Amino acid sequence: MTMLLKKKEPPFLVRAQSETLDPDSYFNYIAIVQSIIEFLSERYGCEFRLYYQDDGYEVWNGLEEDLKRRYDGVEHLASLFDLVETTVFEYSSESASEQKGYTIRPAVRNNLFGYSEHRVALARVPRVTQNGLGYEDLIFGASEEGLLKFLEEMRERQLNDPKILLFTDTRDGLEQNREPVNGTVGRDDVFMEEELKTQIYRSVDEFFSKDRSFFQTYGIPYKRGILLYGKPGNGKTTLVKSISSTTNAPVAYWQITEYTSSGSIQEVFEAAVQMAPMVLVIEDIDSMPASCRSFFLNTLDGATSKDGIYLIGTTNYPEKIDPALMNRAGRFDRAYEVRTPNESLRHAYLVRKGLNRFLDDEIVAQAAKRTEGFTLAQLSELYASAALQMHYENKVDLERLLAEMKSDYSKGKSREWMTDGQARKVGFTLAD
Repeated sequence: MTMLLKKKEPPFLVRAQSETLDPDSYFNYIAIVQSIIEFLSERYGCEFRLYYQDDGYEVWNGLEEDLKRRYDGVEHLASLFDLVETTVFEYSSESASEQKGYTIRPAVRNNLFGYSEHRVALARVPRVTQNGLGYEDLIFGASEEGLLKFLEEMRERQLNDPKILLFTDTRDGLEQNREPVNGTVGRDDVFMEEELKTQIYRSVDEFFSKDRSFFQTYGIPYKRGILLYGKPGNGKTTLVKSISSTTNAPVAYWQITEYTSSGSIQEVFEAAVQMAPMVLVIEDIDSMPASCRSFFLNTLDGATSKDGIYLIGTTNYPEKIDPALMNRAGRFDRAYEVRTPNESLRHAYLVRKGLNRFLDDEIVAQAAKRTEGFTLAQLSELYASAALQMHYENKVDLERLLAEMKSDYSKGKSREWMTDGQARKVGFTLAD
């Protein structure tokens, strides 16, 4: 089998010259690397060399973002193999009208991209793996100075256009997606005990201060881990979002699933260290599969595995968490209970939502007093229901709303939903 590589004018493609395709010879790693280096040297008039990226995906996430927002500093130089896709279509729901809807753009894989100002090029080259078609990430540069400058500017662009990196463990491995921050959550949007709130934000601010003098002065390792636990609906996620919105640092969320493994744990922490200083959020940490808990604990104990990482774990079920997570310093330094709001917080929250727009202050105060045990999520629903009543009936019957909501929540606890004399429990049982 022979291959023809067209280098003179992009796009250049590796083409199969036989009806019978031999993948091993078609995806020739040495041939494609040599051809790319020759192409780059001829185009830019200087020598290029191949650089190895030790770990992490920050460069490739940055390239993806540059392509999505059509950054003019990157250009599509060439496509590589003619039997692999070179374009991708996707739907964007961003608010800007020119962004909303379907768009078609060059794919990261099977294309060669250049940043001419820094004489840097990136190619995600297809290759055959045991499970199908994979890829090899290649970074080319004409000088170390140009490469370092390129990396610094790419990181700065990402910080100026904050997006959250989402890690999700799937059957096919760890998936990574970058999602826009949907609205800014300020610190005033967080409702919790003032002392607890002060402690948490103080540790966040000190961790991301530019000079890091606190850690140097007191000889404290530059890593931090906090565990947030409590009933669902009391603001753990809001707290995490506010930290993400008010911290000038990369933020990553890791969604643990039944497919989480020692391999994905290692991959997530390697990527996090690459992004450091950064915030890594692990939601529902109690769902960590038993098969990899020991590896996870050992990773947290590692000397450098958390360097520069502000780790936040959340759980609604602290009783399910391995005690070794909370009983040993260096894994999670502090465990904070996010409690159901007291009357004062309930009142402040209802005012912040806007209940006093259509109820007088005395009735709002009564609502706060009579919602003992309500979570913030339930208070939010009370406001929404009151707003709907006002919109359609031009009045708010608070007594009726409270009675209905308390009845519904009582049924949710007992699972006795039917009220026609044929009470039945609804939900899953162990027998199911």
